[in-house]
Amino acid sequence: MQDDLPIRKIIHVDMDAFYASVEQMDNPELKGKPIAVGGSEKRGVVSAASYEARKFGVRSAMSGLQAKRNCPDLIFVRPNFERYHEISKKIRKIFRDYTDLVEPLSLDEAYLDVTENKKGNPSASLIAKEIRERIFKEVGLTASAGISVNKFVAKVASDYNKPNGQKTVNPEEVLEFLEQLDIRKFYGVGKVTAEKMYQLGIFTGKDLKSKTLEYLDENFGKSGRYYYYIVRGIHNSEVKPNRTRKSLAAERTFNENLSSEIFMLEKLDKIAKEVSRRLEKSKVAGKTVTLKIKYSDFTLQTRSKTLPYFVSDKSIILETAKDLLYQEKMNNSVRLLGISMSNLNTEKTKVRLKTEPTKTVSVQLKFEF
Repeated sequence: MQDDLPIRKIIHVDMDAFYASVEQMDNPELKGKPIAVGGSEKRGVVSAASYEARKFGVRSAMSGLQAKRNCPDLIFVRPNFERYHEISKKIRKIFRDYTDLVEPLSLDEAYLDVTENKKGNPSASLIAKEIRERIFKEVGLTASAGISVNKFVAKVASDYNKPNGQKTVNPEEVLEFLEQLDIRKFYGVGKVTAEKMYQLGIFTGKDLKSKTLEYLDENFGKSGRYYYYIVRGIHNSEVKPNRTRKSLAAERTFNENLSSEIFMLEKLDKIAKEVSRRLEKSKVAGKTVTLKIKYSDFTLQTRSKTLPYFVSDKSIILETAKDLLYQEKMNNSVRLLGISMSNLNTEKTKVRLKTEPTKTVSVQLKFEF
């Protein structure tokens, strides 16, 4: 770590198999059984899987058909997002008893900056433990947590002792922790990037750290600089309580593949209506309309158009989506359609300083975690 970087006490709380755990809590008959939320055996995609299902290799984003092949006893449950939102609000209320610096990443995870907290507790580890105990007692679900000096290390650490555990990485332990870590555990390194790193002989954080900035830039483009700094424990991003929404979307997976554009237009009408409703509810508008198309062979295509003005009206969104649909001929049937709005009027121009940290040293700090 660099000696002049701000030392913060950051907790990353991540609920354990959130959607699936809520379903098991609400329906005791599902407890201890392999369940998948979302999709079905024949159609759709798994949104979340219980730990019992994960033992069979069932994962989120997996097709329902493949999930059933992996786990013949798998039980499919339709998602209930209203219920997930309700539970998420209760959990965030607990977070705010400790700090106002809460940055939700999704319904089931968030960063908390407890450097200075409402309880006056100097130990971030004890705060994390108390939060997890309260979530279990007051909500009925288990959560895992990672505690460290910045958001990146805290997020990586929260996955270390899952489920229902926590991991603290003290300031003087950060570099060693990252060096020993499998490259697949680095947040921001996806499956494709991990495979490329393997081919380059990069298997651990230590291997990654041995590469120069120039080498990483050459092989990974803009992401190379990110990898160079995070493996050195350098991640200056603050916990931002009011994260700016960058996009808003709705999509539908169909019971039967659609081959007629007439039927697709009927579906797009409903999707555009839902997108418009969400925009108005969030009191935002956007300029860029993106049409998402997933074909029957699971190939994915997106088509976008940026308008000269902000819109939230359903009719304009629908007309733009129609234009995108007719943009080119489709030679395959369609299993999913989606519309997203981006380039929202919530986004602000950011000025970035070009100064970069250059010196990295290991420092011993008397900082209670």
